[in-house]
Amino acid sequence: MNISCCQEHVELALDIIVDEFQTAPVIHSVDEQTDQIQTCEFCKNNANYVVSDQ
Repeated sequence: MNISCCQEHVELALDIIVDEFQTAPVIHSVDEQTDQIQTCEFCKNNANYVVSDQ
């Protein structure tokens, strides 16, 4: 599972991964120059991070 999120919602994304998968989340920064522009799944701001269970 991957959750794209902005700076404001990164803690919420971390909590969701921990609650659902009972594992330490992995955080990747979104590099706007090399990656496609993604939006936060909790609001419509640009995503700064992708939080995943793997």
